[in-house]
Amino acid sequence: MNDDFATAMRRSLEQTRAGNPLAATRAIQAALAGSSGAPTAFAANPQEARPRAKPTASRPRLSQVVADLAQLRRGANLMPGRTRPTLEVPEGAAFERRQHTGPYGARDYRLYIPSDLKAPVRGVILMLHGCTQSPEDFAAGTRMNAHAERHGLIVAYPEQTRAHNASSCWNWFRPGDRTRAGGEAALLADLAAAVAKDHDVPAGRIFAAGLSAGGAMAAILAQTHPEVFAAVGVHSGLASGSANDVMSALGAMRGDPAPGAESVCVPAIIFHGSADRTVAPVNAGRLAGRLEKFARSTGEAAGRRYDVLTSRTPGGHSIEVWRIDGAGHAWSGGSTEGSYADPTGPDATAEMVRFFLERD
Repeated sequence: MNDDFATAMRRSLEQTRAGNPLAATRAIQAALAGSSGAPTAFAANPQEARPRAKPTASRPRLSQVVADLAQLRRGANLMPGRTRPTLEVPEGAAFERRQHTGPYGARDYRLYIPSDLKAPVRGVILMLHGCTQSPEDFAAGTRMNAHAERHGLIVAYPEQTRAHNASSCWNWFRPGDRTRAGGEAALLADLAAAVAKDHDVPAGRIFAAGLSAGGAMAAILAQTHPEVFAAVGVHSGLASGSANDVMSALGAMRGDPAPGAESVCVPAIIFHGSADRTVAPVNAGRLAGRLEKFARSTGEAAGRRYDVLTSRTPGGHSIEVWRIDGAGHAWSGGSTEGSYADPTGPDATAEMVRFFLERD
C-alpha cells in the first residue's frame, strides 16, 4: 500500500467513525481512482456456501464495505488493550519464534512442535492469520496447537506485519503475490517446504489453512504450488484471481463478478458463516468451482445448524463446503482467547485436521 492510499484510508475511517459514510465513500473512491495499492482489511461474508449459489440479498453499498473495513481496522472483536495471548504449551512440546529467509524474502513465524518427539510427524500445517491478527492470536483463537498435539502435527504460523501491509493482511489481491516466481505465495510455499524438510515430513503431508485474507492466500497456494500442498482449508476466504487491485478487491468482497476467479485444484475444505455481511457468499462457490457426484448433509452444534456439501471436482479432488447458519466473520468453534473466533460450533479446526489426515 502506498502512502497516498494509506492517508486516504485513514481519512475515510475518520469520516466513518464520525458518522459520515458518504464522505468516507468519497474519500476511498478518490483513493481508488489513483492507487494500485490494497484495502487495509479483508473479511469474507458467506450467506450461502453452496457452489454456484446466487446471493439472495442485495450487494452492500460501498459505504457499508467502508464501514466494515473500519471495524476490522480497529480490530473489531479484540478487547480494548488486549495484548498477544500467552499460550500454554504441554510439557515436552515447544512453541518457538523463528525466522525463515529464502530466495523470495523473509518472515518471522511461530512453530508448534508436539511433545512426543519419538512419534513420526504426520504432517505440517501452514496457518495463515487474518488482518489485524498475529500468530499468537490466531493460534489462541483456532486452538490448532491442541489438535496438533493430539494428532502428531507440526504447525507453522507465519507473521504478516504492518511493514508489508498496513493492517497485517496477506496481500491476496496483488498479482505479484500470487505467482510461483516470487512474492508472498512463493515465500510461504518455500517456508512450508523448509519446515517439512527440517522435520522429515514425507511428501504429500504439507497443508495450508487460513482465515479471511489468510484463507484467500491459502487458496492461492493451492493454485501456485499444488505439488507442495496436499490440501487446503479456507475459512471465510476468496478464490485466487478474484481481484487484481483495490477496486476489484472491494467488488469481489461485495459479490461483484470476478471473471478471473479460479477454483481450487487440490483437495479443499471450505467454511463460511451465513451472517458475515462484509463479503458476498458467492465466493464460496467460486472457491469450490464445478463439482461432480455431490452429497448434502446437515447437522447442529450448540443450537447452530450447518449444511455440508461433499463432492469432487472434475479432476477428482475431494471438496467439502460448510455453510454455517447465523455465523459471522469468525473462526467457527474457536476460542474467545483469540480475535475473530466464535466458540459456537461446528469446530472448524477439528474438521480441517480430520480432512487433512484423510489424505493418507
